Amino acid sequence: MSEHYYTQKPSVKSDVHTTQEVLRGKTFTFLTDAGVFSKKGVDYGSKHLIETMDLPDNASVLDVGCGYGPMGLSAAVICPKGHVTMVDINERAIELSIENAKRNGITNVTILQSDLLEQVKNKRFDVVLTNPPIRAGKETVHRIFVDAYDCLVDGGSLWVVIQKKQGAPSAVKKLETMYSDVVEVSKDKGYRILKATK
Repeated sequence: MSEHYYTQKPSVKSDVHTTQEVLRGKTFTFLTDAGVFSKKGVDYGSKHLIETMDLPDNASVLDVGCGYGPMGLSAAVICPKGHVTMVDINERAIELSIENAKRNGITNVTILQSDLLEQVKNKRFDVVLTNPPIRAGKETVHRIFVDAYDCLVDGGSLWVVIQKKQGAPSAVKKLETMYSDVVEVSKDKGYRILKATK
């Protein structure tokens, strides 16, 4: 099996380049690299979630599988009085996220290398965001849902973007077994934005 972005140490040769993206009306400059998710620019699913998510300006937010940072850094801008913790297993993604936070002048973030939520299991968040690593398999995706539930405050919400053809129906079923309320907030081009409230 060829290596994918859900790996701790990408072995693919580094190929850094810069991309500019307008997200929630703000222009971001991102460094990206080979061996990380959506290296050529922010993927449609992440953009759709960024444009849809509704976050209090003082929220404590967790971005699971942050990649080079577009969702977490956008959340940090939306929540100027809050704080965003960003986690990814991929050390190259973590280095890029740290650099991208600096490049965009964003300071209300903590960026940690973590296998899913391992490094934050003792912390509690108002909101968890994820564009889950579908290629890592259903078991991994569902583990994010379970661990996110444990990390959310009562009344907190998990926001997920997932394609219909990549398991949205089974994701909804799994979420409905755990969360008190699961709604499809938006759908576009086959992408579903799900909000599951604890």
